[in-house]
Amino acid sequence: MATTNTDAAAPAGRVSRRTGGAPAAAGAGRRGEVHLLSVLGTIALVAWAIIVIAPILWTFLASFKNTSEIFSSPWTLPAQLRVQNWSRAWTKAHVGTYFFNSVLVVALSTFGTMLLGSMAAYVLARYRFWGNRIIYYLFVSGLAFPTFLAIIPLFLIMRQLFLLNTYQGLILVYIAYSLPFTVFFLTAFFKTLPSSIAEAAMIDGAGHTRLFFQVMLPMARSGMVSIGIFNVIGQWAQYLLPVVLMTDPSKRLLTQGIAEISVSAGYEADWSGLFAAVSITILPMIIFYAIFQRQIQAGLTAGALK
Repeated sequence: MATTNTDAAAPAGRVSRRTGGAPAAAGAGRRGEVHLLSVLGTIALVAWAIIVIAPILWTFLASFKNTSEIFSSPWTLPAQLRVQNWSRAWTKAHVGTYFFNSVLVVALSTFGTMLLGSMAAYVLARYRFWGNRIIYYLFVSGLAFPTFLAIIPLFLIMRQLFLLNTYQGLILVYIAYSLPFTVFFLTAFFKTLPSSIAEAAMIDGAGHTRLFFQVMLPMARSGMVSIGIFNVIGQWAQYLLPVVLMTDPSKRLLTQGIAEISVSAGYEADWSGLFAAVSITILPMIIFYAIFQRQIQAGLTAGALK
C-alpha cells in the first residue's frame, strides 16, 4: 500500500509542476510583450521629438548667423550671437507692427470665443429643452467643415457688411471658426461637474446668470484654461483667413508678414532676418505653452478623473 501511494503521488507532483509552469511562462511572455511595446513606444517618442525639435532649434541657430554661415555651415553653432538680426527683423521688416496686430486680434477673439463658447456649452450640457441635441450637433458639424471651402462666400459676406480690412471682421470670423471645438470640448467638461453644488446655489437664491459666472465657471477653470490655450495657439498660427480678409499692408498679422518677408528674401538675400522673424513668431507660443503646461494636462484629464 505504501508503494502504491508513492507511485500515485509522484505523477501527481509532476503534473502539478507542469501545470504550474504554464501560467508562469505565459506571464513571462506577456511581460516580454509589454517591455517590447514600451521600448518601441520610447523609440517612436524620441524620433518624434527629434523631428519636432530639430527644425525649431535649427531656426533659432540660423537667426544668429549671417547669410554665408547659414549656407556654408548650417549645422554648426553661430560664430557670434548677432542680436542685430532680431532688431533688424523687428524694425526694418515691420515684425513689431505685425506682432502687436496679432496680439490684439488673438486676445480679443480668444476672449469672445471663450465667453460665447462657455455659455453655449453650459446650456447644452446642464439644461434639457427641445432642440438641445440638434443645436449641439450643428456646433459639432463645424469641426468637419474645412476653412478653405467657405473662403469665397465668407469674402463676399464680409464685403457686403463692410468688414473687410477691419480687425472687428477678422475677430468675428476667428470666433466663428473656433466655437465648434470650444463648445464640443466644454460641453463634455460641464457634464462632469457635480449637480449638487448647482442645486445648493439655486436654493440659496442664485439666479442662472450668477450660478454660471460665480459657481460653475470657476469650477470649470482647468477646462477653460486648456481650451483657451488651444484657441490661442490655433488663432496665432492662422494664415488663410488673414490673407483673404486683411489685404491692407498696415493691418497685416504676423503670419502674413512672415510670408511677405520670405518672398522678399529671395531678392534681398536677408535670410538671417527671415529666420529671426520666424523665431519671433515661434518663441511666444513656446513660452506660453511652457507656462501653462500643467493647466493643459489638468484640463485634459479632469473629465476622465471625475
